[in-house]
Amino acid sequence: MFLSLIAYLSILLFLGISVYKVFQFAKMPLHGRMELYPVPKEKGFEHGGSYYEEVAWWSKPHEVSHVREVIEMLKEILFIKKLFENQRPFWWISYALHLGIYLLMAWTILLVVGAVTAINGISVAANSPSIWGLLIYYLSLVTGICGLAVGTLGAGLLFLRRMFDNTLKKYTTPQEYFNLLLLFAALFTGVLTWGSDLSFHTARVVTSNLITFTPFEASGLVTLHIILVGIMLTYIPISKMSHYVGKYFTFHTVLWDNNPNLKGSEVEQKVKKASTFRPTTSWSAPHIKPPTVSK
Repeated sequence: MFLSLIAYLSILLFLGISVYKVFQFAKMPLHGRMELYPVPKEKGFEHGGSYYEEVAWWSKPHEVSHVREVIEMLKEILFIKKLFENQRPFWWISYALHLGIYLLMAWTILLVVGAVTAINGISVAANSPSIWGLLIYYLSLVTGICGLAVGTLGAGLLFLRRMFDNTLKKYTTPQEYFNLLLLFAALFTGVLTWGSDLSFHTARVVTSNLITFTPFEASGLVTLHIILVGIMLTYIPISKMSHYVGKYFTFHTVLWDNNPNLKGSEVEQKVKKASTFRPTTSWSAPHIKPPTVSK
């Protein structure tokens, strides 16, 4: 029951804090507009330029393709496109970690599906008479093995790269080392926990017990793994690793926001609201002098 509570509490905290951060991002004031082109959502300007270049652009309909915008976002979210284009050697190990996480997310869903399938009397095994049971078994096998292997390798190599690369070492904070160590510890204990049973039968049994809140005996390694995963899930959304929340806003409302500031528009209202903001802190830099108050 203790492990079940840890698992469900960490999942709820992960989802709850992530949703809270989404609302925080959505309520942020108007950003410093970059207007970097090409903007994928602009029809007719996919290769550069802007509809602002057209004669009397304000009198013409503004055509937008959100499908193309989503496709471009997915390239970055799923494949880390910009890192691939600009830092190819670093991309391989960074993407290994991200790909491992994506595969393990799929593996977790498959474990839940497999546990529910088994609870309903359908065998999930290599010799299952059910096509559905076979499908879940082999998909779990591939995503679990590949996810654990690639994710653990990526987290370990990223930690070593940041530690020994003379350039990256200058910009790596203690928190970033801790983030990678936590990911590595959670993933490596997963390798040790499930590595002796690559059919993941035990993992499905544990998942089934967690779903049904059925008490079960867990080894010290299983207990450690579940606790580390719980800590990781709770910590990720409150740390720098929560960038998954801000991806949409980074592209949609910062890089690709080129809505015109017309009279009476929503942009104008945001500008007026932003102009009323007054900083509550002062600069500490020596070349920035605070205003002097005359007596």
